[in-house]
Formats: sequence, C-alpha cells, structure tokens
Amino acid sequence: MRVAVAGGTGVVGRHTVEAARAAGHDVVALSRATGADVVTGVGLDEALQGVDAVIDVTNTTTLSAAKAVTFFETATRNLLAAGERSGVGHHVALSIVGIDGIDASYYAGKLAQERAVAAGAVPFTIARAAQFHEFAGQLLSGMSGPVAVMPKLLMRPVAAREVGAHLVRVAEAGAIGRARDLVGPRDEVLVDVARRQLAFDGVRRRLLGVRLPGAYGRGLASGSLRGGIDALQGEITFDEWLRSEDHVRGVRNRR
Repeated sequence: MRVAVAGGTGVVGRHTVEAARAAGHDVVALSRATGADVVTGVGLDEALQGVDAVIDVTNTTTLSAAKAVTFFETATRNLLAAGERSGVGHHVALSIVGIDGIDASYYAGKLAQERAVAAGAVPFTIARAAQFHEFAGQLLSGMSGPVAVMPKLLMRPVAAREVGAHLVRVAEAGAIGRARDLVGPRDEVLVDVARRQLAFDGVRRRLLGVRLPGAYGRGLASGSLRGGIDALQGEITFDEWLRSEDHVRGVRNRR
C-alpha cells in the first residue's frame, strides 16, 4: 500500500513513517520541506498520485481557537480535495481523546478538523489518542527562565511511537469513521510528569501547576482527556519512555 503521512517530519509523523515502512508500505512524507504545503495546497496533487491512504498528523502551535480552527480546516480541506482528485481511498486523521466538551482554544481546531473530515468526500477514520509522553517537554521548551507554569491537566499519556504504529494499523484496516481511542497505561498529572522529566534530565527548575480559566481550563482539569474505559491502552509508561532512546535522542538534539 502507498501511504502519505501529512506532517511526516513531526513528533508523531516520524514514528508513523517509520512504522509504515516497517510494515512494508511505500511511504510519502508530506511537508513543506518536501514541496507539499497543506496550508496553501501547493504540491499536494503531485504528492498524492497513486496514494491509497493519507494519515494526517499535521499540527500547529497555538492556544487561539480562531487560529487553530483556520489551520485545521484549511489543511484538512486541502488534503481531502487533493485526495479526492488523486483517488485516495482512505483519509486517517489524528485527533485527541475526550475533547467533545472542550470546544475551546486548541481543541476547537481539532473538533473543526473532525467535522471537516466527516463532511468530506474521501472515506475516513478519525483516530483519537491521548497526549503524548513528549507533551511535557514541548511545553517546557517553550518557556524560558527559572520558573515554568504547567496547566492542571489530568491525563493518560501515551508514547508517540505507539501512536504512529496505531495510525498505520488504522490505515490498513480501511475506513470505519471512528477508530477506538488510544490512551497510555497510567493516569498522570501533567505537572508531576514535567517534574520527573526535569529531574531525569538533571535540570534545576521550579514548576508551578495552575488551573486555567474558562472552558479550556475546566476541560483540562476534568479528567475527560484520560479517555474512557473502552479505549485501547498503550504499553510504554512515562518513566519507561524517559529512559528510552526516543527521549534521550530528543534531549541530545535540544542541546
């Protein structure tokens, strides 16, 4: 099968590309660096020629609902339009568990993406996953100074490597509309995992956990992002991930 991974050079994308190749698929990684831009649509028709399935793991870094909605709607519609013209038979979109009641901030964009995928002409599957083990480090790297602030977030984090492998299996199975959610093996609190990561990395930094205001903050603290009891469960715990090459390599790359 020929698989295109939109956002194939990102945190989840590179693991998705690796898993698809390991499964014997012909893989096309879509990114601006390879000449395919999901926001402008430039290069998508050429990149999707002969592609059987698209796995969309594109992302944007923003807490603005308007910016998130614009990005995800635009990228999704461009991918779906190019996929329809190229005869793509399955569009897989990565989303986030438990966001139905949190139509605010970044999650408003993901819900808009889900609606756009469902309204498109290409057969689809929406695959929701919990926050990644990599999430705490991403937040920490975006803050400077001796003190960092973490939102109160109840989570069941999962390794991006396991998410990538899951997405490939979803693509292989064919379009079903909604796949089973994927969550990690343990309940965690974001500020706690961030502290453990700093300790493991030998970084002295003070962390403060705060409850964010509004619907977004309530949703983060509610526990809904831990997913339901029927979700698939990953195997790699956060502490196991800290000791893995995936994390150690990321630390080396940041230094």
